[in-house]
Amino acid sequence: MKALGYSEQGPVSVEGAVVEFEAVDPVPGPNDLLVEVRGVSVNPVDFKVRANRPPPEDGPRILGFDAAGVVKEIGSDASRFKPGDEVMYAGEFTRPGSNAELQAVDERLVGRKPSSLDFVEAAALPLTSITAWELLFDSLNIDEGGGENDALLIIGGAGGVGSLLIQLAKKLTRLTVIATASRPETRDWVKKMGADHVADHKMPLDEEMAALGISPRYVAALTNTDDHFASIIEMIKPRGHIAMIDDPQNIDIGAIKLKALSFSWEFMFARSMFKAEDMVAQHDLLNRVADLVDQGDLVSTVNKDCGPLSVDSLRAALEHQSSGAAIGKTVLGGLNGR
Repeated sequence: MKALGYSEQGPVSVEGAVVEFEAVDPVPGPNDLLVEVRGVSVNPVDFKVRANRPPPEDGPRILGFDAAGVVKEIGSDASRFKPGDEVMYAGEFTRPGSNAELQAVDERLVGRKPSSLDFVEAAALPLTSITAWELLFDSLNIDEGGGENDALLIIGGAGGVGSLLIQLAKKLTRLTVIATASRPETRDWVKKMGADHVADHKMPLDEEMAALGISPRYVAALTNTDDHFASIIEMIKPRGHIAMIDDPQNIDIGAIKLKALSFSWEFMFARSMFKAEDMVAQHDLLNRVADLVDQGDLVSTVNKDCGPLSVDSLRAALEHQSSGAAIGKTVLGGLNGR
């Protein structure tokens, strides 16, 4: 099969950051689906892996952690889907990715594709919706329908995860949602996603929250947590909860003690990486997301379509994603077409 991968460690600008090559067709394991990939999207993890991990010795590594496509074959023990079903998923960190014609993926990590979206639009959803869902309901431990009289601050609201987190919090909880954004276009975007208030993360966030007269009980720190950690501790309610997804290097975790704060890290690949007993939770939540989309309760987070998947279009998508200016999700068609 045809595939795209990287053969050289480093930033997206290096020559071997995106290469096309022929790979062996994957063979589905007992619990796997073999999927013909029709749409993909890019995420920060794509360029972080390229920058920090050398490719395998036996050839380029296929990346891509978001996909939508059609089931071609099922494994001997797979029972949740059948050939011809349209699906979406974010895959696993330790297996070959979605930037290929075919991909084998554990069916417990796969949900149905929303019928109201095409494959490319659907490919924007899996990784960010799983991350946002797990952060809201598993990490912050908020109940569906809960959160009345409490507030959630989302730092980095215009990114892919933030865009879904705003929507899920507004649709499935009673939380007041404050999202941070600094540019006019990102402020407009988070309002479109449903944020009740917007705070400027270029300013001290404790001062921004004081101006709004809000002390949040929950903080979702999605980006630049190093810069905002002191402000978070200053603004958050005692016995509040902080959850983050980025990789801060210099936070003082002991500083949360005086307010008796709770702290969680969200990493959506943890369930699959360690074969958790509840891996199927990602199948279930992706189906819920598909239902919410088809009911009109969640809107698309696609903000840039880079066209059919190729060396040039994937490099352009990755450069856009790594620029720090990306809003929502950046998508591409599959090597099989749309």
